[in-house]
Amino acid sequence: MMNEFDKNKDNVNGLNEFETEKDTLNSADLSESREESSSFEANGINKLEEKQETKAEEKQETKAEGQEFTNEYPQTASFNKADELVRDYERVMSDGTDESAAAEQQIHENKTMTAAAATADQQPAGKRGKERPSSGNPKWKGFFSLLAAGVVGSALTFVAIPHTDLLDGKYTKLEQQVEDLSSKVSSNSSSSDITAQTTSATASDSSSPSIADMVETSSKAIVGIVNVQKQATNQFSQSTTTDSEVESGSGSGIIFKKDDKYAYIATNNHVIEGANSLEISLYNGDKTEGKLIGADALTDLAVVRIDAKYATDVIEFGDSSTLRPGDQVWAIGNPLGLDLSRTVTQGIVSAVDRSITVNTSAGDWEFNVIQTDAAINPGNSGGALINSAGQVIGINSLKISEDGVEGLGFAIPSNDLLPIVNEIIESGEVERPYIGVGLASLEEVPQMYLQDLPDSVTKGVMVTNIDSNSAAAKAGLEVQDVIISINGTDLDGSSDLRKYLYTKVDIGDKVKLVVYHDGSKKTVELTLTSNSGSSN
Repeated sequence: MMNEFDKNKDNVNGLNEFETEKDTLNSADLSESREESSSFEANGINKLEEKQETKAEEKQETKAEGQEFTNEYPQTASFNKADELVRDYERVMSDGTDESAAAEQQIHENKTMTAAAATADQQPAGKRGKERPSSGNPKWKGFFSLLAAGVVGSALTFVAIPHTDLLDGKYTKLEQQVEDLSSKVSSNSSSSDITAQTTSATASDSSSPSIADMVETSSKAIVGIVNVQKQATNQFSQSTTTDSEVESGSGSGIIFKKDDKYAYIATNNHVIEGANSLEISLYNGDKTEGKLIGADALTDLAVVRIDAKYATDVIEFGDSSTLRPGDQVWAIGNPLGLDLSRTVTQGIVSAVDRSITVNTSAGDWEFNVIQTDAAINPGNSGGALINSAGQVIGINSLKISEDGVEGLGFAIPSNDLLPIVNEIIESGEVERPYIGVGLASLEEVPQMYLQDLPDSVTKGVMVTNIDSNSAAAKAGLEVQDVIISINGTDLDGSSDLRKYLYTKVDIGDKVKLVVYHDGSKKTVELTLTSNSGSSN
C-alpha cells in the first residue's frame, strides 16, 4: 500500500513540476515575442523612414534631370510637367497600394496571433497540462513571431503613419495637377481622336426641316394669276355691242420682295400679256387685284405688285450657277388653273445651260434654261423651281409638248432673271440697244424676195420694217435689205443679231453692219439708241 501511495505522490509531484516548467517556458516565450515585436517595430519605422528618404532623393534627382531638359527645350515644359506628375502619381499609387496590402496582411496576422495568445493565457492550468505542448516545437515559435509582426504592423498603420506627412494630400494634389495640365496641353494641341457622334432622328429633324415643311413654307409665297381681258360681245343680235371681262388664261407667280407699301411678284410675260386686269389668288385663299409694273417680252419676264398687307411670306432666290445634273428640285405652281393651286411635283436637274430658241412676241430669242424632269403643265408658268433649301433657282417657263415626249420642262435660271426683274422694279422697263428695225431670218422669207441675193449668201437677216425715227432710218437702211454681219461677226438669223446687241454692245456704241441692198454689198455705220419698246 505504501509503495503504491508513494508512487502516486511522486507522479503528482512530477506533474506539478512539469506545469511549473511549462508556465516558465510560456512566460519566456511571451517575453521573447514582446522583445521581438519591439525590435520589429523599431526596424519597421527605420526602414519606412529610409524608404521615404530614398523616394525623396529619387524624386529630387528626377526633377533635376527634367529641369535640365526643360531649360534646353522650353517648349516642352508643359508636357514634361504633366508627364512627371503622372509618373509620380502612378509610383505613389503603386507604392501606397503595396504598403496598404502589406499592412492589411500584418493586421490580419496580428489579430490572429493576439487572439491565440489571449486564449492561451485564459485557459486553466489543468487544461493546459493536458495539451502537453512541446516547448521546443518550431511551429509555436513561428506562430508567436508572426503574432509579434502583426502587432508591429498594426502600430505602424494606425499610430505611426497618421502622424507623418508621407501621403498627406499627395494623391488629391497630384490628381488635380495632372487634370489641370492635361486640359492645358489638350487645348494647345490638335486632336485627331475619332469620337462617336449622336445621330438622333429628333436632333436631325430639328436642324434640317423635312421636305414637307420646306414645301409648305415655300408654297406660302406662290400665287395664282388670272389674266382678265375685255371682250366685245353682241348680246342681242343687231343691238349695241358691250365689252365684258373674261378670263383669258391663268398662271403662277412668286412673291420675292416686300416693302412697307407693296409686295412684288415675278412671273412670265406670256402669263400677263394682253391683260386688262390681273387677279391674284393668295395662299390663304384671299384674292386681290394686281398692278403690272413692267414686262420684258424678249426674256418672257414680268413684275406685278400687290398691297403689302396681302403678302405674309416672301421666298428667297438661290444661286443657279451651283446647280448640277442630278440635284433634286421641286416645281410649285397652279397647273390647269386655280382648282389645282400650289401643286408640287418632284424631279431632278436634267441639264444646265441649255439653249433653246423661243418665238416671243418681241421676236425669236435664244433662252439659256435649266432642264428638269419635274412635271410642268399649262398653268405652271411663272411658278417656282426650288432647291432642297427652299430657294428659287428658276422660274418655270415652258415645256416641249409632242407625242412621245415626256419629262422635258425648262426654267429660266435665277441668276439670269434677277437683273431683269430688278430693272423692271426700278424703271418699269428693260433698256437695251436699239437699231430700229423689224427682222426675219432668211429661212423664214419666201424665195421670191431673195432673187437679188448672190447664191453664196444663204444666211443673214432681212429688214421687214423700219422705225422712221430710229438710227437705222438715219443710216439709210431700207426694207428688204439683208444684214449678214455686225462688227465682223457673221449672223445666221435674227436671234444672233439680238444676242449680239444685248450682250456685246451698249447704248451709245457705234456698230458696222454689212448689208446687201438690191444685190449690192455695202457697209453701214450707226449709233445705237435706247428704246425698250422696240421690236429688235
